[in-house]
Amino acid sequence: MGKRRQQGGTGADGSAGPLLEQAVRAVLTAPDDGLDLALDTGASLLAASPGQWPAVSRALLGYADTAVGRCWSAGWRPADLARVVRRELKPVHQALAVDLIAAENRRHPAAATDRRWQEQLRELETEVWWEGDEAYLAAFAHRHRLDRFALATNVLELLRSWGRLPPIAPVGPAPGQGGKASGVERRARGPVPGEPRMLSRIRALLAKAESTEYPEEAEALTAKAQQLMAQHSIDEALLAVGGEDRDAPAALRIGVDNPYEVPKTMLLDAVAAANRCRVVWAKEFGFCTIIGFDGDLDGVELLYTSLLVQATHAMNKAGSRQHLDGASRTKAFRHSFLVAYAARIRERLTAATERATSDAAAGRHLREDGTEEQLVPDDRLLPALAARTEAVDEQVGRMFPKLVSQRVRVSDGEGWVAGRAAADRAALHGRAGEIRP
Repeated sequence: MGKRRQQGGTGADGSAGPLLEQAVRAVLTAPDDGLDLALDTGASLLAASPGQWPAVSRALLGYADTAVGRCWSAGWRPADLARVVRRELKPVHQALAVDLIAAENRRHPAAATDRRWQEQLRELETEVWWEGDEAYLAAFAHRHRLDRFALATNVLELLRSWGRLPPIAPVGPAPGQGGKASGVERRARGPVPGEPRMLSRIRALLAKAESTEYPEEAEALTAKAQQLMAQHSIDEALLAVGGEDRDAPAALRIGVDNPYEVPKTMLLDAVAAANRCRVVWAKEFGFCTIIGFDGDLDGVELLYTSLLVQATHAMNKAGSRQHLDGASRTKAFRHSFLVAYAARIRERLTAATERATSDAAAGRHLREDGTEEQLVPDDRLLPALAARTEAVDEQVGRMFPKLVSQRVRVSDGEGWVAGRAAADRAALHGRAGEIRP
């Protein structure tokens, strides 16, 4: 008499891998109107027996190697996966996602990942905190006060979210794929691994600008940071001229979420354009891809984050006031405020970059201590900057061969005026958008 084929349950070796794969497959392929049934059925199978729970736990962390690794191969990065979960699911799914990323990361030594990948893992605070893989689910359930069925449902919801992600343009090599390190990473300067000293100073200036209670001080600090960013970009361009190690444009992704995702994207584009970078917005996933040279990308991320903090503070302050007729500020006011803020920032940063470039072409150089020195004008500068701009445009064309633009409209004139005024106060204060120390 032949053996009956096993339906569900653990495998012949006592593993729950086949059971987990069966449940995940059913959830992944379920139509929206049949998802609840697939989740309930799968979670019931996984959580049916306390004695089977350790095997399910071990199978899940093993499955994470495949599921998460597939996302890496499709161009996604740790911060991207966390962002998807944060937008679509609940905090408990986010905690589960961080743990599965940490579990998969055990496969890769630090040398197999680039600097930004490691930074994202640190920001997510990935940690293998559980005693053993077979005890993980029980420990997670205890930590988050969940029963087995609820946790199994969360697991399947998370794996469905990740399993349905499409491939996207990669912004760096996946772990273990190698790839040439950028010039900034190779030189490894400054207190942060791979970070130039000037970038560390920019970081410190912007942190002070965000924390000060005095608008004039914030203006001066932000202005100085942009000066240093422009000078750093110029120095990098000249360093690359005639060098044996010529950097290629790189890319990174920055999350841009609602509310007011359109003007936030405009602000990011304004900062990027002034620093010779390009921005491509993926609205459906809540992020922008910034393409540029490595040192410029770092500066764009720092300055955008700082200006967004200042813009949000100014918007909330202005938006909390009432109109003369007693009516409260509207969403249209806040949207128009941020659009105007971004537009004015674009004007000022562009003027600042043009001035820094003109000064550098004339031989005026800004030292890290903020003082200027007169050098012999370098005729290579403008062609070098033009070549870098062309290289960035070509990289954008390779990564995103089909792009469309979007027109933005404002519907609140008062918000527009207030936003431009806030940009004048919070960004680069001076005549005709010029930077002053």
